[in-house]
This record gives sequence, structure tokens and C-alpha cells, in this order.
Amino acid sequence: MARAVLVTGASRGIGRAVAQAFAELGDRVAVHHRGSPGLADEVLAGLPGSGHVVVQADLADAGAVRQMVGQAHDGLGGLDVLVNNAGIFVPHPVTEVSYEQWQDAWREILAVNLTGAANVTWCAVQYMKATGGRIVNVTSRGAYRGEPRHPAYGASKAGLNSFGQSMARALAPFGIAVASVAPGFVETAMARPDLDSARGEEIRAQSPFNRVATTGEIAAAVVYLASEQAEWASGAVLDLNGASYLR
Repeated sequence: MARAVLVTGASRGIGRAVAQAFAELGDRVAVHHRGSPGLADEVLAGLPGSGHVVVQADLADAGAVRQMVGQAHDGLGGLDVLVNNAGIFVPHPVTEVSYEQWQDAWREILAVNLTGAANVTWCAVQYMKATGGRIVNVTSRGAYRGEPRHPAYGASKAGLNSFGQSMARALAPFGIAVASVAPGFVETAMARPDLDSARGEEIRAQSPFNRVATTGEIAAAVVYLASEQAEWASGAVLDLNGASYLR
């Protein structure tokens, strides 16, 4: 049976690959973006099947989040799967930024990556709790190994892992399973400056496979965790880093 799937941050990168993967299964997908309508429309046009929609919201705006999730539900005719993928990544090394820049970075990153995902989840659960569903969070290897130049990003992803596990406990009685994937470096536009820099060779060498992940590899794991067969993975955090960081 075709499902209704909301993917946040679906206009590019991992989110785009996730939207494509669900659509290829015959699911209807809501392609969320913050401020990239052209890219979102491009994604929409490339999805197989029908019934897909584009929705927009700044996840730092709680009111906009609630409206966006409602639009996704109405546009898709339901809501069975939520993928919390959207995130921002702003350098703010503690020894190199002003106090004001430091505060701004923490406020902006946590508002989108953690509080925003929590708010999207609350809104989605209001629909899912009557019918069951799946929630998959896209976190990061940085939640465990540390992010010295992006500490708020690492903290937000660690918080998202914990949040997902709390939700797995809270929502199981409603037939909602919640799991997370924690990628390392992935071939995306967000990672491109690092991959193309002098550090690119070192980044690839972090994995014994001497490469970084493709967006399709991450999408495949998300699709599995959102499947009917993956209920018993609820609460899990799946590391997807090519053995570059083991814990």
C-alpha cells in the first residue's frame, strides 16, 4: 500500500535521495524546503508516480512548522512516515568567533536541527497516533566523535539521537516506531567545500574504503527503517560511516 511520506530538507542532498527512494516504492512524498522553491520543484518534477507535493517552512518558526505539516497531511491525504532530515551547518570554532557570533550560531543551529525536528515530530504525531507510522531522524557521526569547528551541530545531532530514543519509548504504544541514521561524510553540496579542500584526501581516508558515502546509501537505510519490517529497530541509531568511526 502506498504511504504518505514527509521528508524535511528534501530539496537537495540526502533529503532529495530519500524522497526519490520513497517515490520509487510507489509512496506519495511531501518535499519540504526552507527557501529553495526552484530546487524543490525540480525534485518534485523528477519523482516517479503521482500525488507528490511541495511544502515550505523555516523549521525555526514553530507556527510555520505546524502549518507545513498540516499542508503535507492534507496534500498527501494522510501521513504515515516522517523523515527529519533538514539541518544547517555553520562553522563557529570557539577560539575564532566573537561572543555574539557564538550565541547566534548556537541559537540558529539548535532551532532548526533539534527544536525544529522536535516540533515537526509533535505535529506529525497528532496525525500518526491514530493510525501508527514511522519516524526516521537523520543525525550524524559528529554526535559521537565531536565537531571542533561545529560544536552546536554536533550537540544538535547528539540531542536528536536522544530525542529519537525518547520518542521510541513514548510512541510504541501507538504503533509508531522511531529510529535514526548517523552518517559520516556524504557526497552532498553541504560537504562539498570540505571534500574539495586540501582535507579531501584525509576525509576519504578516514574510512578503510577510502571514500565517503553516497546519498543513495543513506536513503536505502532510511527506507528500511521506515518499513513495516523494521519495527523492532525502534530506538536504534544506525551508524553509516564506512567504519570511519567505531563506538
